[in-house]
Amino acid sequence: MSVVLDAGALDALLADPEVSEILLNGGGRAFVERAGRLEAVPVDLDESGVRRMVERVIAPLGLRLDRASPMVDARLPDGSRLHAVLPPVAVDGTCVAIRRFGAGRRELGDFFPGDTPEPPDSLTAPGAGLLRWAVRAGWNLLLSGGTGAGKTTLLNVLAREVAPAERIVTIEETAELALGQPHVVRLEARAANAEGAGAVPVRALVRAALRLRPDRLVVGEVRGEEAFDLLQALNTGHSGSLCTIHANGPGEALARLESLVLLAGVGLPVDAIRAQIRASVDAVVHVARHPGGQRAIEAIAELSGPTGLRRLYPPGSGAGAPARPPRLAQVPPFHPRLPIGRPGGQR
Repeated sequence: MSVVLDAGALDALLADPEVSEILLNGGGRAFVERAGRLEAVPVDLDESGVRRMVERVIAPLGLRLDRASPMVDARLPDGSRLHAVLPPVAVDGTCVAIRRFGAGRRELGDFFPGDTPEPPDSLTAPGAGLLRWAVRAGWNLLLSGGTGAGKTTLLNVLAREVAPAERIVTIEETAELALGQPHVVRLEARAANAEGAGAVPVRALVRAALRLRPDRLVVGEVRGEEAFDLLQALNTGHSGSLCTIHANGPGEALARLESLVLLAGVGLPVDAIRAQIRASVDAVVHVARHPGGQRAIEAIAELSGPTGLRRLYPPGSGAGAPARPPRLAQVPPFHPRLPIGRPGGQR
């Protein structure tokens, strides 16, 4: 990435595989995230140097950063994401956040640090086995969490559980997913150009994806009126979809999804929206970042009954096995005592 940025002051940070995020706060202040912890670092970049670095990144992409358009999102060739905010919106100087993806491969079990394998001869922890089954069974999963909680990382990990023969269409505002399957179509939204034309919103991509014959839809984040089109897709036979949403818990995730559908302005009554959500979303998976920097899944809740959520994880009082059946006919019901193999029959 250092070749792309051509910023000698950041070379050492960009070469460090432990650095997952680089933050330039204006006024020469810089921080990095290592192992989930933020720490201050010395960086020899003044205001003009930061501006030149950002302009070198966005110029080949046809993007702009000036007083008329003081914020920009850009995707770097290695899949990392750069977001920059210019004065006067950024009061203390140009602010830049570089979020890096793929520095270290995560496994599903990493999100369940407190689990022990069950049964004793299995390598699959209970929570990981449940999610692996849910993906194979074609459940539609909504991944919730706060900013930096690990939603996109978890989305990458879960998408790897999809069988190689299935066709995946990903939809993102800024492309961040890096899936290893051979049959992946990646769609990325586009902002308006300098003349204010050419914008392609996420909602348009959701509609386009349905014409690309997807077996699975993977939406990087639901944050606007595209929620309505996504619900329509999930209610018309597109099983096994994965998407993320900003929320503080499973219940809040469903409430926010409901609010986003209302943004589409289609005039559906709230009861009809809730009925569609219950019919299309099978479970909410909530991930959070702990004070030590570790990302962990705190809850998996199945949609149950006319308005309720039923806890599947963590195990304990009130939790139970999934009541919803698999959406894919060839997948047997979940059995917590049986190890779940890899896609394509591998274990």
